[in-house]
Parts: sequence; C-alpha cells; structure tokens
Amino acid sequence: MTITEKVDKIIFTALAGQPDGVRWAELLRIIKETDPTIHPKTANGLVWKLVERHPDRVEKPEKGLFRLRSR
Repeated sequence: MTITEKVDKIIFTALAGQPDGVRWAELLRIIKETDPTIHPKTANGLVWKLVERHPDRVEKPEKGLFRLRSR
C-alpha cells in the first residue's frame, strides 16, 4: 500500500464516522496518531488536495471542513 493509499484510508475512515464532517486540523491529528511514520508535510499535502483528488467522494462545505458526499 502506498503512503497516499494509507492516508486516504485513514481519512475516509475518519470521515465515515462523522456525518457533519471533520476539520482540517483534526484530520491531520488523526493521521499523525494513526500512523506517526507519515511525514506531516505529506499528510498536509494530501489533505490539501483531498477534494481535488476525490471530488466524487468528498466535499468541502466551508473553509477547513471536509465531509463525505451523500450518495
């Protein structure tokens, strides 16, 4: 599994448990706690581009808030 796949798995697991969404800083904290080997700048970049990389799965209803799109 690549680092990107690991981080995505962590993010989507976190978002699945929070229908109202998760804030940027909280996502970074969850990634760090789940896998401390992931470099903070890598995690930051992957969260930064999350909506761009997964527009069909994630939305950003307001600044700093991420949530899963309704299917």
